[in-house]
Amino acid sequence: MKSDAPSDRPSVDRPPTLPPRALRLSGLGVGPGICVGTVHLHEIGSVPVPEYKIPAARVEDECARLAEAAEQGSRQLGMLRGRARELPGGAGEELGYLLDAYQNMLKGSRLLRGVESRIINEKINAEAAIRNEMDAMADVFSAMQDSYLASRIEDVKDVGWRLIRVLTKAAYRPFTLLPRNAVIVAGELSPADTALLDPKQVAGMALSSGGADSHTAIMARSLGLPAVLAIADLMRHVRSGDIICLDGRTGEVVIDPDRETLADFRKRRADFLRGRRNLGRLRDLPAETRDGARVRLMANVELPAEVESARQSGAEGIGLLRSEFMFMNRTVLPDEEEQYHFLRGMVAGMAGRPVTVRTLDVGGDKLSDALGLRDCANPALGLRAIRLSLSRPELLEIQLAAILRAGVHGPVRILLPMISTVEELDAVREIHAKVVARLRQRGVPLPEPLPPLGVMIEVPGAALSADALAWRCDFFAIGTNDLTQYTLAIDRSDESVAHLYNPLHPAVLRLIQFTVEAAERAGIPVSVCGEMAGDPRLAAVLVGLGVTELSMSAANIPRVKQNIRRLSMIDVARQIQAIMAINDAPRIAALADALLIESDRVSEKLA
Repeated sequence: MKSDAPSDRPSVDRPPTLPPRALRLSGLGVGPGICVGTVHLHEIGSVPVPEYKIPAARVEDECARLAEAAEQGSRQLGMLRGRARELPGGAGEELGYLLDAYQNMLKGSRLLRGVESRIINEKINAEAAIRNEMDAMADVFSAMQDSYLASRIEDVKDVGWRLIRVLTKAAYRPFTLLPRNAVIVAGELSPADTALLDPKQVAGMALSSGGADSHTAIMARSLGLPAVLAIADLMRHVRSGDIICLDGRTGEVVIDPDRETLADFRKRRADFLRGRRNLGRLRDLPAETRDGARVRLMANVELPAEVESARQSGAEGIGLLRSEFMFMNRTVLPDEEEQYHFLRGMVAGMAGRPVTVRTLDVGGDKLSDALGLRDCANPALGLRAIRLSLSRPELLEIQLAAILRAGVHGPVRILLPMISTVEELDAVREIHAKVVARLRQRGVPLPEPLPPLGVMIEVPGAALSADALAWRCDFFAIGTNDLTQYTLAIDRSDESVAHLYNPLHPAVLRLIQFTVEAAERAGIPVSVCGEMAGDPRLAAVLVGLGVTELSMSAANIPRVKQNIRRLSMIDVARQIQAIMAINDAPRIAALADALLIESDRVSEKLA
C-alpha cells in the first residue's frame, strides 16, 4: 500500500472487495500522539504448545530439559543486552534493566519453581507446565490493587514464551518486512519486542491487553510511539493491511475509517504536533502565574529509563521515585551496592535537579519473591510500606544507606510512605541515625547537609496529625490517590464503586488544606504527587490551596505549566474560598472547571 510522502500516511483507497467499515473501538491511551497507518498483525503467543503426560521415570530428565532451556534463554537475553545499548534515548537503558530482570527470572524464580513443581507433581511436559504456570500467575497478578505491579504479568509471559520457543525449537520472527508507517496490532506485545520497533518505520501500536504502568507502555513512551492498550475485541475485528487511526491521548481507535474520519484524524495529528511544538517552547520557562506566584513542577518516575523523558519535559526534579523496581521479578534482595548503583545513575542523570526517593512501598498485594511476603486478606490495610520496613529494619537500613550514598552525586530527598503516627517517624529517624553513624565509621562519603527526610500524607490519620508530624520531618508529599481512596473507602479498581472516587470531595480537599496549613506553620515545603497534580484543572485547585510543588507524569508537565502561566493567584484564591465554603461535590467540580475556562480566556486575550 502506498504512503503519502512526506508524512508517510497510507492512501485511503481500498480494493472494492473490502469496503470501509469505520469500526470504532476504545482502549487505554498510554503513548501520547496520533497516527494513521497500516495494520501489521503480530502474534507472540502463536507457538503451538504440546501437552502430554510423562512417566515418573522421565520426570528428572524433563526437569533437566527445562534447566537447559533456561540456560539457553539466558544466553539469548545476554545477546539482546548488547543490542539494547544501540536504542535511542532512554529506551536502551530501560530495556537493559528489563533484560537483567528477565535473566534473574531464569535463575530459580517463582516462575521456574512453579513449572518444576508442575512437572514433578502433575507429570506433564515442560512446555505445558510453563503455559499452565503462566495462566495461574496471571490470575494472581490481575487481582493486585496496584496497577504498576499488576502489569508485571507481561514480564512473566515474555520469559515464559521465550522458554517455550526454546523447548519447541520454534523460530522467532522479529519485525521484518514491515510496511512503512505500520501500526503494530497484537493481543499483547512484550517490552523486549517493543524495543525492536523502529520509530522511523512504525507509526504506533494497538494492543488488546496491557496497562498504563506496564513495561510495554513505558517502552512505547520512551520511543515516542502513539499507543493504545486494553482494546476489547480488537483481534476479532482487525486484519493485516487495514487502515487504522489511533489517538494515544483519548484511547480512540478506528479501523477502516471513512474519508471524513480520516480527515478528522489527520487534522488532529496536525493540531497535536503543532501543540507539542508550542508546549516545547515552555520547557525552559518557569511555572509561574501571571502575578508572579512560583510553582515547581516535578516528575513521577517508575524506572531508570524515564529520567530522560523527565529532563526533556522540563521537570525541575523528580518529585517521586518509586524504588519498587529494584525488588521486582527476582529471588534475591538487592544489596546496598546494587541499590546504590541504580540510584547513583538516576541522581547523576538529573544533573543537579533534586531526586525524591520513596522507600520501599510493597505489601501483601505487591508480590516479590525475594521478600517472601504472604498474601493478605486486605492488603490496603495490612503490612505494607513503612510498616513492612519497620518490621524488617534490615531492609530499611540497606535502602537508607544506598540513598544517602547516592546523595553525593546530586541532591536527594528521602520520602517515607504510609506514615500514620509520630511514633513510626521517630522509629525511622532512629534507624536513619544508626545508618549515618555506620557509614561515617566506614569512611563512606556522605552529602553535607544530609538529605531531607519527608513524610507521605496518604492516610487520613496522617493528615489529621499533620501538625505533630510537620515539626518532626523536613517536608510533606501528599499522595492524593491513596488519600482519596482511604478517605472515601473506595477501591478504584472495583468497577462497581469506581465512579464514587472523587478527589474533589469536600472531605479530601479539607484534609489537603489542613496538611498544607500545618506545613506552612512549621515552615516546611509541601508537594502533591498523586494524579491530581497532573490534571490542569485539579492542579489549579491545589495551587490555590497553597501547594507550591506538583509532581506528575513527565508527559503532563507541559500542559500543567501552560495552565499555571495563564492563572492569576488573586482569581484562584477567590475561587478556592468559594470552593472550601460549600459541601456539594458537583458545585465544587463546576468551580474547578471555571478556573480552567478563565485561564483559557486569558490565553485568548494574550494571543
